[in-house]
Formats: sequence, C-alpha cells, structure tokens
Amino acid sequence: MSLRPDLAVIAQSIPRGARVLDIGCGDGSLMAELTALSGVDARGMEIDAEHVERCVARGLSVIQGDADRDLVDYPDKSFDVAILSQTLQTTRRPDLMLDQLLRVGRQAFVSFPNFGHWRMRAGLALGGRMPVTRAMPVTWYETANIHHMTIKDFNDLLALKGVNVEGCWFFAHDAVISSASANWRAEYALYQLSR
Repeated sequence: MSLRPDLAVIAQSIPRGARVLDIGCGDGSLMAELTALSGVDARGMEIDAEHVERCVARGLSVIQGDADRDLVDYPDKSFDVAILSQTLQTTRRPDLMLDQLLRVGRQAFVSFPNFGHWRMRAGLALGGRMPVTRAMPVTWYETANIHHMTIKDFNDLLALKGVNVEGCWFFAHDAVISSASANWRAEYALYQLSR
C-alpha cells in the first residue's frame, strides 16, 4: 500500500530508532511503514474506535483518544517526533495544539489542507459556495474541518509562537511543488517544526 505523499515525506525523514507519536493516526499506514522500514518505536492516538480496532488488529500500538483533551497527559519531550497529519484544522484550538505537539515531541510534523488554493478561492468567488475539490471531497456540512487556514495563516501562527521551521513541502496533484506562490498553488502543506 503506498502512502499519501505527505506521509511518504514524513516516513523518509524519521531517523532509525526514533520514538514517534502519530496523533490522528487513522488506519495506521504511516505507523506500519515506520515500524517495518525504520525500526521506529511508533505509537498512535486515534479518536475513531473503528480505526483503533483495525490498527490494533494489525499489531500497532494505538490508543483511542482525543488529542484536544488527551495530549496533556503525556510528559514533556516523551517522543522524538510528534506527527499531526491532515488533522490540525479539525482541532478546537490549533494554536494550543501546536504548543502540545512541540511539548510532547522534540520535533513535530504537521500537514494541513490549504484553504488558499486557487480552486478553493475560485469556487467561493465564482460559485458563492464552499467548494468541494479533489483535496477536500466533502461538502461543508460533512467535513470535520472547523478551522480554515491558508499557508500564510499558518506561517503567521508559527512566527507568533516562535516556532522554528526545519523543513516544508507543498503539494499539488499529489506531487511536491516549489514554494513559489505556494499559498495559491498548493492543495496542502507539510511542515517539520521545532522549538
């Protein structure tokens, strides 16, 4: 099974033997890849009970939990890397979630959909409705997204919080693109962060 492009970049960036917490790990695809290829000690947290059951059935170490509530129970720097892929926009307070990620992990990987992508802008401007795109395939009332942010919004938050950007990748049509005009060209983004 091939990984989503942002998850593939994360998998290639995690050092051998690292302790990793994958928050919102979904079906555990990234954890399975990390464990098999890198000898990583990968743990997961997932809110969806069915996903947790599937992960555990695959032999993955996953607990059911809500990152908005349960990350506070982890000790400081208990992981080398904390991962939050395509989930930040679903949390109650993305700013506080960022603090928690960088508290429990020495580094963090965060990926998110870019609501500044030109298709999103065009759909809203020309159609007058929240757009449904390939990257965001559900209507506004079905989506788990509660905070719509752009790459520029996220960069502003990082500057406000004093977070260091160790690396960033931008994706369109599931391929990495350059950072030039990424705020309107990228469908989603991935950042590697530290404090």
